[in-house]
Amino acid sequence: MAALCLVAMLGVIVVQMIARWSSFTFPGATDYAGYLMAAASFLAFAGALNSGAHIRVGLFLNALGERRYWGELWCLLVGTAATLFLSWYAIRLVYWSWKLNDVSQGQDATPLWIVQIPVAFGAGLLAVAFVDNLITLILTGRDNIRDNVAVQSHAE
Repeated sequence: MAALCLVAMLGVIVVQMIARWSSFTFPGATDYAGYLMAAASFLAFAGALNSGAHIRVGLFLNALGERRYWGELWCLLVGTAATLFLSWYAIRLVYWSWKLNDVSQGQDATPLWIVQIPVAFGAGLLAVAFVDNLITLILTGRDNIRDNVAVQSHAE
């Protein structure tokens, strides 16, 4: 879904370029590109977490040695709490934007709840990924986050 948002963003930018070269107008094109960028980012966060693409505190965790488990547990507890908080309020934001009929202030006047749904959904997916990694760490002693391949290839 994140990749589709990026392709759609490319489409919006191309149409905006064509509109500038012709007499065609595309009000709110920059707003739509921004909405799609936010959606793409949030929809990709959960996958990026499990693939090891997020910046982690690996050096610190490696320095903990035998106590690495406790460092991982602390990090996942904080990350889980933060993402649950984020997803809760992102979902509430969608609800209140819908309830109050809030529209964007740009030329497009798009109902904001429509463009906030992918952000709330992506935040929810990220929270689920953190909860999954936390539970897996507690039960097995190892999370589901793969080591970043780019970092491994430079270390070899």
